[in-house]
Amino acid sequence: MEQQRSHSGSSLSPRSPSSSQPFLSVSVTDPVKLGNGVQAYISYRVITKTNFPEYQGPEKIVIRRYSDFVWLRDRLFEKYKGIFIPPLPEKSAVEKFRFSAEFIEMRRQALDIFVNRIASHHELQQSEDLRVFLQAEEETMERLRSQETGIFKKKPSDLMQIFKDVQSKVSDVVLGKEKPVEESDPEYEKLKHYIFELENHLAEAQKHAYRLVKRHRELGQSLSDFGKAVKLLGASEGNALGKAFSELGMKSEILSVKLQKEAHQLLMNFEEPLKDYVRAVQSIKATIAERGNAFRRQCELAETMKLKEINLDKLMLIRSDKVAEAEREYNELKAESEQATKTFETIVKLMNEEIGHFQEQKTLDMGIAFHEFAKGQARLANGIADAWRSLLPKLEACSSS
Repeated sequence: MEQQRSHSGSSLSPRSPSSSQPFLSVSVTDPVKLGNGVQAYISYRVITKTNFPEYQGPEKIVIRRYSDFVWLRDRLFEKYKGIFIPPLPEKSAVEKFRFSAEFIEMRRQALDIFVNRIASHHELQQSEDLRVFLQAEEETMERLRSQETGIFKKKPSDLMQIFKDVQSKVSDVVLGKEKPVEESDPEYEKLKHYIFELENHLAEAQKHAYRLVKRHRELGQSLSDFGKAVKLLGASEGNALGKAFSELGMKSEILSVKLQKEAHQLLMNFEEPLKDYVRAVQSIKATIAERGNAFRRQCELAETMKLKEINLDKLMLIRSDKVAEAEREYNELKAESEQATKTFETIVKLMNEEIGHFQEQKTLDMGIAFHEFAKGQARLANGIADAWRSLLPKLEACSSS
């Protein structure tokens, strides 16, 4: 299941190396807790196998922590505008769950899926940042993380200015001083509506999948408690009735184990894939926001260029000595505007390609997840029915006597 869901964005599987075909296979394994208290974290062994010539060799093993994966995601998001960067699993907000075996395994599986989606993407797999992530020593990664200058690394004074600028923009829009510049493409509007609706539906399905997991676990615990109580009851009885009660208790405990196992399978193979796609949609929304920024930047520069052109014409009419400087500013702005238009057009082109890949992979992954869900529920129902059915003759014999 994990491997089947790890390759979104490419038809080539990175886990199927062939000597005649280029391949890049990555495994995130062996999570280990390091440190104590608030400084504690989980490290992972990341194993890369490849025949790409730009890599150091056919196999490389490095140690990475969650913040290293965040670094890779942020670098790719900054450099590959228009491409849906695979999502990362969120941090646990509850301290007591951070180092539970189940949470660590879910995190490991999600990180494995994250990096293999990148490794199988025809554009992202060429990234220099991916090569650094997969090959650099721990000291190098630590240094690179410390050099990041994203919004959360800025000084408080810089952040305050950013927030003031945003607040001013919002106020202008609310008061009618400035109208937000948005695309009016009907196809793009349909895409945004689809993505926002999809997020809502996936989140709702994931919420109910969580409840199913919880219900299985609670029923399993109730059966375990019931089994213990009935076995004690059987021990206090004699003859056939006591034996029947004891067998009923044992069957209840066996079914309890089945339910707990099925709850875990339901979590890993059904709820987690749904949650993963909620995160994927949020990543797409981030790309949509970047497209909006690129469109607005393009429009702003085009408008500024018109004003510069009018000013240049005026200066030329009066034969001002400022014509040369104005021409230089106009040409610089024109080059910047052309680059902004090119950036926006590239984002549009890439997004159109990406949404097609996303929908194809979503159909495949959701089909697998729901098939696993139905298969697991059928297996559990049959197991429960067989267990209770096997007890009926003995219980009927006791009730008839």
